[in-house]
Amino acid sequence: MWEERYSTPDYLFGREPARFLVEHADLLRPGQTALAVADGEGRNSVFMARKGLKVTALEYAPSALRKARALADEAGVSVEFREVDVLEHDWAETFDLVVGIFIQFVGPEARPALFEGMKQSVKPGGLILLHGYTPRQVDYGTGGPPYPENMYTEAQLHADFAGWEILECRAYEREIREGTGHAGWSALIDFVARKPYPE
Repeated sequence: MWEERYSTPDYLFGREPARFLVEHADLLRPGQTALAVADGEGRNSVFMARKGLKVTALEYAPSALRKARALADEAGVSVEFREVDVLEHDWAETFDLVVGIFIQFVGPEARPALFEGMKQSVKPGGLILLHGYTPRQVDYGTGGPPYPENMYTEAQLHADFAGWEILECRAYEREIREGTGHAGWSALIDFVARKPYPE
């Protein structure tokens, strides 16, 4: 499905980074390592690379990766793009930041394993950044899957990251224009948490 969706001349979610990432740019520091999970056409990984981070991006669809590499070349930055099914990934490396933006193709059955892998990939003291939709988004139909169970709630994210230092967990609504894939009034949630150091 994703290969077909990305096989278009335009960028499905636009060429500019998610507004969430721009608004959290103070967390992106030159020299940090970052992992972009299910990065699509590269808009977010390229933005982080432009900020001086060493970025690895995971994506399943070859058509999306072709666009992502073109976007990185155009921006004059280097990103390590990997063709990976994140539900089968081994999560062996660790990074200062692990970023998941609109990765809600994953339902509640597979989400615990995905989140566990992402947690494993964060260095102690490092950050995980998540941005997505709340269940109310299904009523708006302006992006994301039509499955409320795939969306995030504040209570769910607090539970999923119990023991982490939660720096931000905020649900809100606003208009977004990120390509044709995310366009219109949207029910959003931002989440930032720091991995604890081992005791």
